[in-house]
Amino acid sequence: MSVEPMALLAIFVMAGMNYLMRAAGFWVMAHVPLTPRIRLMLEALPGSIVTATVLPIAVKGGLAASIALAAAAAAMMWRGNSFLGVAVGVMTAALVRAAGL
Repeated sequence: MSVEPMALLAIFVMAGMNYLMRAAGFWVMAHVPLTPRIRLMLEALPGSIVTATVLPIAVKGGLAASIALAAAAAAMMWRGNSFLGVAVGVMTAALVRAAGL
């Protein structure tokens, strides 16, 4: 098995840019005064990222994906364990799809 040099270069460049963007974000936020409004925005950010990730899955995945996402959310709220939520979501999706929905 050989590795394409350009593919390897692309991976390293993307990893470097990813690190640079994260480091730049921390640097910029170190110079921003944390007003109550900015603090609220930062506290809401994880929820908006989850919504932006999950909503397209629910829309494109149809009924089976929506049921699996609801089961995963319920499991995570019930036990507070994200790994359990992922496992319940995957198992629910498999069962719902096996049932023909």
